[in-house]
Amino acid sequence: MHQQIRRDLLLESKKHQTWRLLGLIPGIGPIRAALLIALIQTPHRFRTKRQLWTYSGLGLETHDSAQYRVVEGQLQRSKKPVTLRGLNQDHNHDLKDIFKGAATRASSSGPFHDFYEHLLAQGRKPTMARLTFILE
Repeated sequence: MHQQIRRDLLLESKKHQTWRLLGLIPGIGPIRAALLIALIQTPHRFRTKRQLWTYSGLGLETHDSAQYRVVEGQLQRSKKPVTLRGLNQDHNHDLKDIFKGAATRASSSGPFHDFYEHLLAQGRKPTMARLTFILE
């Protein structure tokens, strides 16, 4: 049963031109490419790549609670930088799993392994180094 579903998924996904292109991306094999086609449906749903990343759970969220402050009776813009709060929580979990799995695979034994090791040597956390692959 499982093998039949897998065959049907691959057979259907091969009808799309993008299936071959997605398969060229390191870490994205035939099954991940098929799942991406099924879940995203059409890239025209998203005006920008940032919207796709947010939908996929990879959009970075920032929060700023005090943009302005009162100094000597005058309202001034605060010079504090906007704080980064991490990844958005409202997302498509299946897409996030696909992208995280592809990044993990590409960083462990793929063409990005040396780049990943370089990021780790610079002191970047492993999770953030893998996220760099996805967002760039």
